[in-house]
This record gives sequence, C-alpha cells and structure tokens, in this order.
Amino acid sequence: MSDDAPSSGPSFTVEEVDAAPPAPRARVDDATPPVERKRDYLDGFLAEKPQGIDPSAPGGDIYEGVIHALKEIFDPEIPVNIYDLGLIYGVDVSPEASVAVTMTLTTPHCPVAESMPGEVELRVSSVPGVRDCEVNLVWDPPWDMAKMSDEAKLELGML
Repeated sequence: MSDDAPSSGPSFTVEEVDAAPPAPRARVDDATPPVERKRDYLDGFLAEKPQGIDPSAPGGDIYEGVIHALKEIFDPEIPVNIYDLGLIYGVDVSPEASVAVTMTLTTPHCPVAESMPGEVELRVSSVPGVRDCEVNLVWDPPWDMAKMSDEAKLELGML
C-alpha cells in the first residue's frame, strides 16, 4: 500500500487535553437509609465450644489426648502406630481420670511383649489430666489383619 492512496474510511481527529476531570466520589448523604439487618444465626456458631462433653468420654479432652498418645507409639517391626494397627481393643476413662487400656500384640512371641505395655502405660500417664493408667494385655480375641485401619493398610500397601 502506498502513502498516496486515498483512505476509504472516516477520518479521526485527535483532541489534546491537559487533564481529565476527576470521577465523582460517592457521598454518604446520597445513600439510601440503612436497612435493618436480620440477626446472623451462624455468628459465633463455629467458635462456640460444645457444652456438656465429659472430658473422659469419646470427644472429650482426656480421651482424645489418650488416643493421640497411642498414635505416637509405633510397632518396631511394622512402620504403623499401634492404634491404627488395631492392637488397642479399648480405652476406658473413669470420671476420676483413671485410664484403662485393653490391648494385644500381633503375636504372643512378639519381641516387644515385655516392653510395649510399659511404654503404653508411660505415654498414656503423661497425657495432661490423666491420674493413672492400667494396661491390660489380652490374647483373646487374637489379633488379625482385619483389625487394621484403612490408613494402616494403605501404609503397608495392602489397599
């Protein structure tokens, strides 16, 4: 295309200005009267602590602390904690914060049969609020792989 060719479209003119006027600002006087807001029923709902939960019952502080302590104890031969492994049959917390743990081992010939109950007692006794701990080692019902949690099975490549 050459510079001498006539243009076939409309022509534009350029206007130069020093500054554009500022946009008008919103004013409070121009606003409509405030609308009365309905009470927000969810306000503070999530921040409120459940009322009436016994600390020794499931969901209570002591019970959940004991479960957390049990999940920190690992079987030396299997890289899974004893709670997810299904070795803990029961956790009972009395109103006086005395804890009784019923547990088993994978086999009666387990190399940690003498030391594991002592470690469980030590760890559970160190949970804040626990007065004392008693560990009951049982062999009936015997442990089997069906007692393992899904997390343990996943960790061991069984899922």
